Amino acid sequence: DLLQYHVATYFDNGITGIPPARHRSGRPLKTIAQRLKGKEGRFRKNLSGKRVNFSARTVIGPDPNISINEVAVPEVMALELTVPEEANERNIEDLKRYILNGPNKHPGAHNVITPTGRRRILEENKEELAKSLEYGHIVERHIQDGDIVIFNRQPSLHRISMMCHKVRVLPHSTLRLNTAVCAPYNADFDGDEMNLHVPQSEEAIAEADILMKVQECIISPRHGKPIIGGRHDHVSGSYILTRKGTEFTRDEALKLVRNLVKLPKGKKKFTGKEIFQELLPKNMSITYRGKICKKCSECKKEECPIEAYVSIKKGKLLSGVIDAAGMSGELLEYLFVNYGSDIAREFIDNSTRLAIRVIMKFGFSVGIDDWDLSENAKKDIDDLVEKAELNVNKLIKSYRDGDLRIIPGKSIEESLEDYIMIELGKARNDAGKIAEEDVGYNTSVIMAKTGARGSLLNLTQMSALVGQQAVRGKRIKRGYQSRTLSHFKKGDVSADANGFVRNSFKTGLSPTEYFFHSMGGRESLVDTAIRTARSGYMQRRLINALQDLKVYPDGTVRGDGGGIVQFVYGEDGIDPMKKCYFESK
Repeated sequence: DLLQYHVATYFDNGITGIPPARHRSGRPLKTIAQRLKGKEGRFRKNLSGKRVNFSARTVIGPDPNISINEVAVPEVMALELTVPEEANERNIEDLKRYILNGPNKHPGAHNVITPTGRRRILEENKEELAKSLEYGHIVERHIQDGDIVIFNRQPSLHRISMMCHKVRVLPHSTLRLNTAVCAPYNADFDGDEMNLHVPQSEEAIAEADILMKVQECIISPRHGKPIIGGRHDHVSGSYILTRKGTEFTRDEALKLVRNLVKLPKGKKKFTGKEIFQELLPKNMSITYRGKICKKCSECKKEECPIEAYVSIKKGKLLSGVIDAAGMSGELLEYLFVNYGSDIAREFIDNSTRLAIRVIMKFGFSVGIDDWDLSENAKKDIDDLVEKAELNVNKLIKSYRDGDLRIIPGKSIEESLEDYIMIELGKARNDAGKIAEEDVGYNTSVIMAKTGARGSLLNLTQMSALVGQQAVRGKRIKRGYQSRTLSHFKKGDVSADANGFVRNSFKTGLSPTEYFFHSMGGRESLVDTAIRTARSGYMQRRLINALQDLKVYPDGTVRGDGGGIVQFVYGEDGIDPMKKCYFESK
């Protein structure tokens, strides 16, 4: 039996029901099965996934002045990363210069590969190597401006988590990318790190350049709409530029568009719209409704009072403001589909730079007094909340009297909860409308309405009231016996006792409100952590299940044995990334 036990645990030390064999220290032995299986095992750690050469990793930062196709690489990295280049009559002089620079000066080289073998470039032999360089020899030179690299941010959840960029070697120690390219990587600059890989063969370089270039990935494969484009400050800037009343002298206009576009000669004054239209192709015509559209019952089109209807005829912006629908929506999609990825890239590069210059010229800040409400508005909101609480008390009374109308399929307690949630939710929405009207059109409202950042709910919570806090979609119920906190009577089902926050963030929360608010906030943090792990494992299983499906020349989707899975790809034969081509026709 002892021999049987040792043989069994030698092969697998994780058999259920058998105590594992242990070291003297008490640590279980890592036997054959443990070495092979799982994430840290031989297959997944050393065979399916390996550490690779010609890669770099560091913290990322923003650089709005480089193109979306580029990545700024620190010189320190450029001195280490190399790419093989074969000597020919066009580049041999450059390669000789790199060899003479050696491995420690950029642009230099590390090795020369000749038919006799690889030779490392050193101070002693670099002149001799440069002199003896012939056509067909391969020089492993430093990466330099214009080289093709693959940029990636983990977790790589979809194909555009890995895209091809062109190198720009710049000083300082971080990798930098244009802020318009953050969305596909889901990157921000609070300490994120990213990986850079240098393809080594001509085929790999060509393939990355043609298929994976950033400008080819402007349209998302998930929903067929642009995922790369101006956002946040870019949207605010373009809105300020193109709204009514924005005018510039020729000098001011030239400062804004320097190095971007040429202005028409002889014109002394420009409106913001006239400057923006210089970014568009001269023969372009399109009409669409912007993000700020209120979806009125009768559209006034070009006469829209809030300029939500955008009309462009023959490259002239005749009406409307450019908001999120222009910077990274309909307008960008139209450019990509009808004019190609080069024009779309140029539009993103130039429109984002122009928008940032505009926002720097005009200023765009939020002050604490932006959220001050007038006394009338405060009184209206207080009246609203009191009315809502009276209605809640009426509901509680009818529940206690037993004459509350029960929602089909729910108990009387569940019905009461639903009615109270509806009543308090309505109070918050109405308070938001009052606050929105009273605050007027400040920078925060501009951001919310143009689709730059945030929503009018943020405005409501900052200036009017925070509203009902929820845990698992219901009012807060858990705490002490028959009550949430010791501050309330047992069996109290009123709004205040179950997580309704009547204060705004500006006025400040009471201790009980703060506690309820932190309960609601804690739930979302825990939920996020659990959801990430669950979706990650689910994606892994899906990928493993579907990895050998492919579309055959006859349009069917088949497994590795040729068995038909779908007669037509996706049941409709449409690639989401390409659907915009026939939608625009």
